[in-house]
Amino acid sequence: MSKTQVQGSTITVEQIGSPIRRPSEQRATLIGLGLNKLHRVRTLEDTPSVRGMIAKVSHLVRVVDGQ
Repeated sequence: MSKTQVQGSTITVEQIGSPIRRPSEQRATLIGLGLNKLHRVRTLEDTPSVRGMIAKVSHLVRVVDGQ
């Protein structure tokens, strides 16, 4: 765990873009984040892997809250 990360911290993401006409890897990443429909919101554990997934589909999601 990195120094900037607090144990038990969470990040909330909302899907703002459609996966239509996107590569299958991006669709799979959205499903991995628990998102598959517009304006769906998920609160996830703030880990490097989740941050990487968000970075891969940053044009389709918005970080609502990063406690």
